[in-house]
Formats: sequence, structure tokens, C-alpha cells
Amino acid sequence: MPQTPLHAEHARLGASFTDFGGWDMPVRYSSDLAEHEAVRTSAGLFDISHMAEIFVSGPQAASFLDYALVIQSSAIAVGKAKYALICNSQGGIIDDLIVYRLAEDQFLVIANAGNRHAVVEALKERATFQGFVGVEDRSDDFALLAVQGPTATQLLQKVVDIDLSQLPYYSIAQGKVSGVDAYLCRTGYTGEDGFEVLIPATAAVKIFNELLGLGITPCGLASRDTLRLEAGMPLYGHELNLETNPFQAGLGRVVKLDRDEDFVGKSAMAQLAEKSQDQVLVGLVGTGKRAARADYEIFSGEKSIGKVTSGALSPSLGYPVAMAYVSKDFAEVGDQVEVDIRGTRLAMTVVKLPFYKRSK
Repeated sequence: MPQTPLHAEHARLGASFTDFGGWDMPVRYSSDLAEHEAVRTSAGLFDISHMAEIFVSGPQAASFLDYALVIQSSAIAVGKAKYALICNSQGGIIDDLIVYRLAEDQFLVIANAGNRHAVVEALKERATFQGFVGVEDRSDDFALLAVQGPTATQLLQKVVDIDLSQLPYYSIAQGKVSGVDAYLCRTGYTGEDGFEVLIPATAAVKIFNELLGLGITPCGLASRDTLRLEAGMPLYGHELNLETNPFQAGLGRVVKLDRDEDFVGKSAMAQLAEKSQDQVLVGLVGTGKRAARADYEIFSGEKSIGKVTSGALSPSLGYPVAMAYVSKDFAEVGDQVEVDIRGTRLAMTVVKLPFYKRSK
């Protein structure tokens, strides 16, 4: 299995490892709850160097991405970022991405680790069709660290040479972290404020240990999963896949159908936008301490109406939360359903996502 440049550091810190997206990744260092709590109350540090970094450069970069993705990348201002999807011609989701505009003619696309090759292949195929040659997969050149939590900006500022307070949410800037050139992205996957710091892979160990030295807690993928679930953020392979379309997943707002230019999947998604989806993604909350886990079946009476995609006992809220695809007839806020937990039914209520919002 591939390992990030920080694998030996994780082992030194006593991390447990798991297979995630085909990578050998740290799942926890101490306890899931302690790491979750650190991000909600102070700051946590995640190694997310398994993510893919794809640079799209050249005079036609913006128009190419307008064609390749469902968003209008040409409308992103320099220094800003946008959540995006790359879909196939039928409207199925290949991956969810973040697109950063570095300059008028240069973009950075960050994709999920397990979808790196699928995304690169799709972009290069679409580039060939468009006569565009500026797609470059540079994932192996970089390490990516996420510093997340209410004190993340304050602590990171101690080793950064630019004013982080001037960077709004979903923006990117270049600066130095402990003297190392870096991209500083004010984005994250926890529901908290913070930054994702993109640095050369060769500097990963130095910067990782510098950040730990600031008192930031190392965190594994288990806490990252409960944090993103509380924040109602989808995970590819759970809420999103090739069999789901943006409208089922509650991401119809991301698809820009009202622009004149064509993009891959536009005609299929125009039809999907007009069609009532049989199954839609909802949030569910319950009582007690039993969690509704992925793939647990959901019922209304004796009728099977869907399945859980992600679920946990929320560390921040103290009760079970889940995301699930259910029949549209049972998807209104306040609807009551039951989840089969190993033969026992747990009553749950449909709620609006997210489950948790940070205080400003």
C-alpha cells in the first residue's frame, strides 16, 4: 500500500493504521474522542498527503475546466476556491473536488486519494477532446497537512509569514511556513475554521513536527470521519459514487446549468434536474447511544425505504446521527423512520443538514 512521506512519523507517535483509499493511513493516535474534541475546542493536525494535486495551466485553462467540471471555473476569482464535482456523461459523480484559482491561467484541483487516477484520466481525456495540454498530476511532489479548529489560525500564524486573518473562507495564498514555500488554503473537512497547507513532500517531516511543536494535536482518520459527518459533509464511496447524481445528493446547487457553454454531462443533468429523484440524501438523528452505521437498512413500518451511508454516535452532540438515502416520500424534515441495528429498530427523525455548526 502507498504511504505518505510522514508514515514513519505517525508510527513514532504510536498511531494505529488502516487502509483508506488504498493508502496505509493513521486512523488514531490516542483515542477517537480525544482527537475529535481537540478539533472542536482547540486545534488538530491531519496528514492528508494521500489527496491528489492536479495543476491545470495555460491560456485556455479556465475554459477547459468550464467544460470538464459542472461548475463555472472561469467565474472563480484569483486567490479564491470553489467546491466542485466531476461527473460522467450520464451525470454520475466521478469525484467531488476543490478548485483553487492560483492565477488567471492556472488552477489547482484537489481530488480524493482513491479517485486520483479516475480524475486524472477523465481530465486528460477531456483535455485531448478540447485540444488542451495543460493537465499535470503533481500529487507525488506534495504533502498536504490540515490544521483545523478554533485556535488553528492563531497557532499556524506563529510559523507563517503572511497575515492569515486576511484570507477569507475558501481562499488560497502563497507564503512560507517555517521558511518553506507553501500554499495556504482556508478550507477543511471538519466543520471548523482552519487551513490546508500544501508543501513540498521533501519538507513534510520538518513542517509536521514544527506544527506539533506548537501544541497542535495529531489526529487520525477516525476523528476526521466523525467531524465531517457532524458537519454534514459527504464522503466519496459513502454518500457519493458513480451511481448517484448531484440532485440525489443535495448538490444540485453546484451544477451550473444556466450557462451557455456545454460541459460534460450537461444534457443528462438538465433532465435529472427536472426529474423527481426516487432516493435522496437526508440527515437522521436518534436518541440513546446506539449508532446507525453504514449500510444499515431503513424502514417505515415493514417497508424498506433506504440505507444509511454514514453514521456514528456524535461525540459533540451526544446522540446518534446519520446520513442516508431514503425514498423521497419519507425525506421531509420531521419524518419518522426506523433503522435496523442488528435486529433492533432505532427510531430516527429526518433533519436538515448539517448536524453541527461552529460558533462564529
